[in-house]
Amino acid sequence: MTMTDENGLKLVFGVVKWFDPAKGYGFILNSEGGADILLHANVLRNFGRSSVADQSRVTVWMQPTKRGLQATEVVSIEPPVTDGSAPIADLENGVIEQLDSLPLRPARVKWFDKAKGFGFANIFGLPDDVFLHVEVLRHSGFADLAIGEAIGIRVVEGPRGLMAAQISSWDSGVPQSDSLFGASDDEHERDDDFLAHVAE
Repeated sequence: MTMTDENGLKLVFGVVKWFDPAKGYGFILNSEGGADILLHANVLRNFGRSSVADQSRVTVWMQPTKRGLQATEVVSIEPPVTDGSAPIADLENGVIEQLDSLPLRPARVKWFDKAKGFGFANIFGLPDDVFLHVEVLRHSGFADLAIGEAIGIRVVEGPRGLMAAQISSWDSGVPQSDSLFGASDDEHERDDDFLAHVAE
């Protein structure tokens, strides 16, 4: 189903053909056929993301321009389709099946090196580094992460310490009922208890 607003913008669904964070743009394969849709990094940033994985499914508002079709706003991003197996051996399939029951924690990227395939993040208010693997990023719909980028993460205990089992945009990691600056001492204790339990 296609929707068009009063400004001639069209709501379309497509699959990311490729996106290069270094170049600052990529293209979406239009599900309606025809020309590819340009996806600029600024449009992605307005959605709270610095990158998107190839083969991610996206819904965007699109407009025709002199240079071709261009996305003006990202409405949704779904990670690439997988076979349901864990993205890396350190994450068992049982963990993947239980992901939705794990709390989504607001965090910032400490550093990430796509060439090396990993990096680290810090959960807000907690000192421990959380390992980020490039395949977990891809399974979560990201292609890369920038230093200082705000993200949401679901954390598990891996063989070498805390690791992200799922990554999302920042706004997903800040629940309305548990705002960062209004959390009570009891809520902070629950955070500490959660990480102590995970690390045991």
